[in-house]
Order: sequence, then C-alpha cells, then structure tokens
Amino acid sequence: MVVDDIRALVKSGRPLLLDGGLGSELGRRGFDISTPLWSAELLLRQPQAVRQVHRDYLQAGAQCITTVSYQASVPGLATRGLSAAEIEAVFRASVELARELRDDFVRSHPGLRFRPLVAASVGPYGAYLADGSEYRGNYGLDDTALREFHEQRLRWLDASGADLIACETIPDLQEARVLSRLLKSVSTPSWVSFCCRDAQRLQDGHLLASAVELLRDNEQVCAVGVNCCAPADVEALIGEMRAVAGTKLIVVYPNSGRQYDAEAKQWSGTGGLRHWSELAGRWFQAGAGIIGGCCTIGPAYIRQLASKESWHY
Repeated sequence: MVVDDIRALVKSGRPLLLDGGLGSELGRRGFDISTPLWSAELLLRQPQAVRQVHRDYLQAGAQCITTVSYQASVPGLATRGLSAAEIEAVFRASVELARELRDDFVRSHPGLRFRPLVAASVGPYGAYLADGSEYRGNYGLDDTALREFHEQRLRWLDASGADLIACETIPDLQEARVLSRLLKSVSTPSWVSFCCRDAQRLQDGHLLASAVELLRDNEQVCAVGVNCCAPADVEALIGEMRAVAGTKLIVVYPNSGRQYDAEAKQWSGTGGLRHWSELAGRWFQAGAGIIGGCCTIGPAYIRQLASKESWHY
C-alpha cells in the first residue's frame, strides 16, 4: 500500500518529498553531535530536540521523515554500556518518536492530501566508525562481519512499525551485496541509496550501476537512489540508475554542495538554495520519484520544494 501511494503521487505529477539532514540541522541549532553516535546521541539525552526537527520538516512540507537511527548500531551503543534490551529499545524508540510526532501532525492538519511516512534509517558500517568511512568504503571486512553488523538492527526496525526502511549512504559494492541478501528477509518496504564520488561511481570506485543491478530483482527493495552526494552529479546518476533499475522508484537526496571534513567534523563551502531547488525540478523530470535533502539541507530547502506549483518544465 505504501509503495502504491508513492507511485500514485508521482503519477499525479509531483515527487514524494523527503525531509532534509537531521544531524546537520541539529548541529546548526547548537546541539552537540560530536560523539560517535552523532545525532542518535540526542535520542538518549535530548529527544525533544529530535521531535522539534521532525516537526519542522513536516511543517515545511516533507511527506516522509527519517528516524535518528542512522549512526546507531549494536556495537556503538554497547560501548555506551547499554544492555542488549536497552539497545533494542533505542532502535524502537527512534521509530516510535517519529511515528508519534507524525500522528500528532496529521491530527492537527486534517486537510492533508498525503499522510506523511516514517522511514527507519540504517546507516552503513562506515557511519559506526565515525571517521568519514562512508565517504570511502573498502572497509576490509568479509561478508560475514558485515552481515552480523547489519542483521539484528534490521530485524528490530522491521518490527518497529516504520512505513519504510532506508539504507542510506552506502559507499561500497560489497555492502550493497550483503544488504541485498538481508533485505529479502524483511517485510517492510525498503530503499537503498548510495554515496557516490562522481557521476558514475560509488565511493569505493565501483560503478553505481553494478550496485543497482544487485537490487533490481529484490522485491522488498522498492527504490534505489543516491544521497549525500554533490547535487551537480545527481541528474547523471539518475540516468545511470534508470538504465538498470527496472521498475524501481528512484530516490535522490543530495547535500547542498558543501564539503565534509571528517577529521574536523565540519562542513565547508557554500550551497545555494535557489539553485538547488531548480536542480530538484530537473531531477524529477529525469525520473526521480522521491526527492529530499541530506547534510546541510534544512527545512527552508524542503519548504521551497513543497511550494513548487508545478514540477513540469
């Protein structure tokens, strides 16, 4: 049903609008996201801050919000001294918080044409390392180690009541292969979005098309895409994906065009809201059905997309 609703929206002439960056927006508002758990840290200490950002994205017009679980992992939370039961509770809480906020928003906006969705975020192994490895890939692990890293949290999020599972910022062909196998066993529709170094290749150097081909026949994966990449590369990347993606939806949510320094944990450079919004129209025309933003894309960017009277040029 969820996937049918998204397809119907796209067929009507508009994309499904995602939210923007969660961690970067929390950081912009002065919250400390410098720990290895990144934005997931605030789920433990200041959940109200997460609620407010979710609310602001919905108010801006987002039709899908992603949970604060991107950098949460079993080993990462274990280092904080949490028990197995407490770790599971963190993952479930990330979805419950977003769902409760979404439901409150729907009750207070009875005229909504589209009931917003909640996507449970699953970051790559590199996010757990908290050293920028999602912008490199090539972790040096075997398939078994990667499967063990992802498997348990996928099971918990699959049972959490999320509308979608979003495997995000995947930089590595090996990790794509492992996730493709694991996602066959979940019941929640999912998408897998990749982190790319240029207009053709994943961060590990393999072609994006090769990763998409791994997922083409996986019925549990409803969409494939790219995120946290340069907005200037997105239109070409859509072409690379459409050539091999079959009937899957295409999801794109790049950053604003700024560059990330993993050592300093800071973004530098500039990114223009107007130019990014104009590019988003071209992404829709190129075949993207789900569009949003990643790091340094805040509610103002999503509001501008939501205000578009027409996505046709």
